[in-house]
Amino acid sequence: MTRTEYHWLDAPQLGSTGPVVVHGHWGRPVLWFPTECGESTDFERHGLLDAVRGAVDDGLITVVCVPSYDHASWSNRALPQGERARAHRRYEDWIIWHVVPFIRDRCGGRDDIAVAGPSMGAFHSVLFALRHAHVFRQAVAFSGAYDPWRWHAWGDADLDTYLTDPFEFLPGTDGGHLDFLRRTVDLTLVVGSGRWEDTTGAHASTRALAGVLAGKGIPHRLYVWGPEWPHDWPSWQAQAALYLPALG
Repeated sequence: MTRTEYHWLDAPQLGSTGPVVVHGHWGRPVLWFPTECGESTDFERHGLLDAVRGAVDDGLITVVCVPSYDHASWSNRALPQGERARAHRRYEDWIIWHVVPFIRDRCGGRDDIAVAGPSMGAFHSVLFALRHAHVFRQAVAFSGAYDPWRWHAWGDADLDTYLTDPFEFLPGTDGGHLDFLRRTVDLTLVVGSGRWEDTTGAHASTRALAGVLAGKGIPHRLYVWGPEWPHDWPSWQAQAALYLPALG
């Protein structure tokens, strides 16, 4: 029987506490980000746990699920883009300073945390891996759109919008930091060719991001699934079943 735990972590950066769900008893920790405005219980509720249950029960991976903060950041259309980016960075601080220490403690001090997620969760996974490669060396991203300026954005660009947009900061990454990324990170980008992968922008954005990564020599793999795979849970179940156990 799969071991599942429910925790509430302090989240002073967000002015609340954060519900975190842990699936597994051993194995490489995988921090799972939900879809837009999703909850930490979505991984199980939408069939992802069933898809990877064998790897979880066999102790290959432990999946740690966090809630989103999108309602206060990227999905809050009342805010200009700079304020959305700053709200995201508060969420980022919670993950780094509260969730990561919890994962290390819960998983016996392991320091090889991977990140993964679908749709908006894919964006978070890639952004965290690129911005915090010293913490997250691998990311598996399903059906992501990676340019926040395309999400009904308005307002002026600033340093925070730059630092939270891979299409902005990656082209300017160079020197020692680029060398560090080349040595450290490993990104897996997965996208289908079916319904909603085009209208959400995921198909084009995933291919474009792969092109930027290739131009910078940052290790990555691009997997484009066929037209029978839409931007939807059945696709992410099948993809998670294939790519997440490989992290163990």
